[in-house]
Amino acid sequence: MPPSPVTIYTDGSSRGNPGPGGFGVILIWKDHRKEISAGYRLTTNNRMELMGVITALEALKKEGQQVSIYTDSQYIVNSVEKKWVFGWIKTGFKGKKNKDLWLRFLELYKKHAIRFIWVKGHADNPFNNRCDELATQAADGTNLSVDMMFEKEQRKGNNSLL
Repeated sequence: MPPSPVTIYTDGSSRGNPGPGGFGVILIWKDHRKEISAGYRLTTNNRMELMGVITALEALKKEGQQVSIYTDSQYIVNSVEKKWVFGWIKTGFKGKKNKDLWLRFLELYKKHAIRFIWVKGHADNPFNNRCDELATQAADGTNLSVDMMFEKEQRKGNNSLL
């Protein structure tokens, strides 16, 4: 019997781009629901969108899950569903942003059957709206984490992760 499908909602936020940022995640499996969020002191919106997806997938306890991920990030949906990211691998991500996070995502992507569904942000989807609340609260929080790779690249003056 195949495993029950997992539904994930994610959103990312950045107060400035770059600036303080955060992500929010809701995982739904059968009648269980879990919320996850975290904030970072200096990052970008796209990095937080990706971190939400990565964190959600890392929270799954078993491999081989049927996963539907709802996000308002066309950056993520198009990169995966239109298979752009797989072309980026072949070019070593030349000229592409967020290589560190995309590589981390791809390792998780191999472990599950994942499909992305785009939802309009700030609209009538209560789960997406809740993820937005979680993401913005995290971005506005205290004791923000460090997006090490992003800040390292910023110090070098290399904006390739932006």
